[in-house]
Formats: sequence, C-alpha cells, structure tokens
Amino acid sequence: MWRYGPKGPALLECGKNQRDYLRRKRMLDVVLSLLALVALSPVLVAISLLIVIDDPRGGPIFCQKRVGERGRIFQMYKFRTMCVDAEARLKDLTLLNEMNGPVFKMRKDPRITRVGGFLRRTSLDELPQLINVLKGEMSLVGPRPPLPREVARYTRYERRLSVTPGLTCYWQVRPDRYELSMNEWVELDLMYIQNRCLRLDWQLILQTVGAMVQGSGQ
Repeated sequence: MWRYGPKGPALLECGKNQRDYLRRKRMLDVVLSLLALVALSPVLVAISLLIVIDDPRGGPIFCQKRVGERGRIFQMYKFRTMCVDAEARLKDLTLLNEMNGPVFKMRKDPRITRVGGFLRRTSLDELPQLINVLKGEMSLVGPRPPLPREVARYTRYERRLSVTPGLTCYWQVRPDRYELSMNEWVELDLMYIQNRCLRLDWQLILQTVGAMVQGSGQ
C-alpha cells in the first residue's frame, strides 16, 4: 500500500514556482468559495427547503466520509439527492454498477429522489462542498475525493491522493463522463496533476459553470 507522509510523492519535486502556485491556489479557493457562499445563500436555503418538502424523512445535507490528500479522512458535504436508506440499499444494486473498478456509478439509480435528479443534472448538489473548500479539506479544482471503501480497493490509483481533492475536475465537466472507464477517469486526474496551474484551474471552473447551466450532469 502506498505510504502517506510529510515527504510523500506529491510535493517532493516542488520548487519555488510550485509553492507559489499552491499559495495562490489556496487564496483563490478561499476568496471564490466565500463569495459564492454569500452570493448563493438564498439558493442554498431554497434548495434545502425543496429537499425537505420532497422527502421529509431526512435532512437536506448529506455528510459522508471521504479520503483527502495523503489519505486524510474528512466529512464531505452534499445536498441529499437520495432516499434516507440509500446506503443500506446499495448492496442490492452492485450488479448494476456502470463503472468498472472500485467506484459505483449508476445513471438511473432508483434511490435518487425527484428533487435529487434535478440537483444532480445541474450539479447543484455539490454546492455545500464550498464549505469543505473554505475549510481547506478540498480545493475548487482537483481529483474528486473517493470513499474509504474505494481506496481500500486501490491497486494503482493512489497518485490521485497526492493532491488536495477538488469540487470539480476534468471528469466532472465531461458530458460523457459516465461512459468513461475508471482507468480513463484516473488518466484525466493524472493529466491534471501533471499540468495543474492557475490558468487550467480557471478554465475548469468556467467549464463547470457552463456544465451547470446546461444541466449536463447525471
């Protein structure tokens, strides 16, 4: 198993330019996430009310343990898009998984609520992760944070954990993302890790906004 430590593989080669980039990236994360939380606060409240009205059995926010940079565990926030017993029902759907490898993805997942379907198509369900970004557990751009059970099955995907996970990434803005294999998904993440810079971050942020407006998510 890959070891995560203060001298892990992620930053061994980092020079001054890389340190400057990471500092500016963090500044961008704080400023944009804070502005977005303030500007979108009426939208966040409205979405919360719609979720509770649609399915009053649970609250609007879904918290889930995810794996961050160098294997650190944190609580990731999302708007709840599934029924309250979604995790218990997962074992009955494993044979219908549309993604190879350790990740479970299913486009017509029967656990998704009516409001949840809209939130997923527009990626509005990810907005609470702006809090994770503000806390420094996530970045605006980076590989999506995996579940601990997925990481436990990793055999060659560990390098995704060498950087801070992100709210959006190459995979997130692809309209055909559910048609990609796990290996193709990881290749996109590795391409980002290899080439990341502020220009690329801005590009992916703007593409994400466009994807949300178009409602091209699943």
